[in-house]
Amino acid sequence: MNEIKINNRLLSLDFYRGLTMFLLIAEFSSLFEYMVSPELHGSIIHALGEQFHHVDWEGVHFWDLIQPFFMFIVGVSMPLSFSKRMAKGDTFKQLRKHAFKRAFLMLVLGWALYCIDPGRIVFRFQNVLSQLGVTYILAFLVIRKKPIIQIGFSLLLILISEGIYRFFPVEGFNRAFVPGENFGAWLNILISGGEDEGHWAMFNAIPTAAHTIWGLLAGQLIMSNKTNKKKIQLLVIAGIIGLIIGYGFSYVTPIIKRISTSTFVFVGGGWSLLALALCYWVIDVKKYQKGVLFFAIVGMNPLFIYLFAHVGGAELIRKIFLPFSNAIFGWTGTLNANIILSIVVLFFLWFICFWMYKKKLFIRI
Repeated sequence: MNEIKINNRLLSLDFYRGLTMFLLIAEFSSLFEYMVSPELHGSIIHALGEQFHHVDWEGVHFWDLIQPFFMFIVGVSMPLSFSKRMAKGDTFKQLRKHAFKRAFLMLVLGWALYCIDPGRIVFRFQNVLSQLGVTYILAFLVIRKKPIIQIGFSLLLILISEGIYRFFPVEGFNRAFVPGENFGAWLNILISGGEDEGHWAMFNAIPTAAHTIWGLLAGQLIMSNKTNKKKIQLLVIAGIIGLIIGYGFSYVTPIIKRISTSTFVFVGGGWSLLALALCYWVIDVKKYQKGVLFFAIVGMNPLFIYLFAHVGGAELIRKIFLPFSNAIFGWTGTLNANIILSIVVLFFLWFICFWMYKKKLFIRI
């Protein structure tokens, strides 16, 4: 294979994953919140900051693509990872056991992050980790099937989701694309006892499994004997098709991430494919690697840094440096001091990944 690797890893994939994770942990640093402060309204920083926040309901911001990117990346890594395990002597039965175990752990970890409600334990599965536990296993079910079967299965999941939302018969929840009045809201109430405040649907894991399956297809393509030029052409063509379908049919089915409508799935998949094509072309074909490792090392410990930042690691770093930030940068104003502190927090989260990379510590499940 002619792909550039570090420590036997596909560098373009690690960069793609690392950049995605870097942006995810940047959210925990509060940097994006400060970028949309009222004091910055009308500025380029404020306009950019809005792109790092979800759309209220219909439409797409850049931030709405981060979860599709991550789910897609996991799909890309599946055939690469499993081929290495089989080369070491693992049987498919062992791979299946590992896949189900991994999916279960992701589901449990994702649930554990949001399971506590004042006075009770609730079941919520809207976050990326628990959703990924479902999409991962659905992708694994077709990992040995022909590409046409894999594509067909992904489209079937999207069509089933579209049909359920459009024709759900329960009174009060039969308005497909209205917040809180659709099938996704009904299922949230059924499972957790209440509707999510942001109208994020647990059922999203079913249609967005297409992102992981399309990533699986992309990973198999990268592993194939096709030329780099052909691989990139196919990735770009598939990505453009996804965008044409997603944006083209948005007048029929609105693009809504919070309930993962079919058009959103196609838009998210289209951009994911194009992003992979760009990374692969720049890093593996053109061999431009300057600065790539900065993000790639974050992509080598994605689960650890996500959980660490989520359960209070980022907040702990912030508390440690807050007095120093106020003392050194307080003269610049409260907003500027907070932005600088957020950048410091983000840097230290990155530094943890860098330290683990140097020590060859890679946390996996």
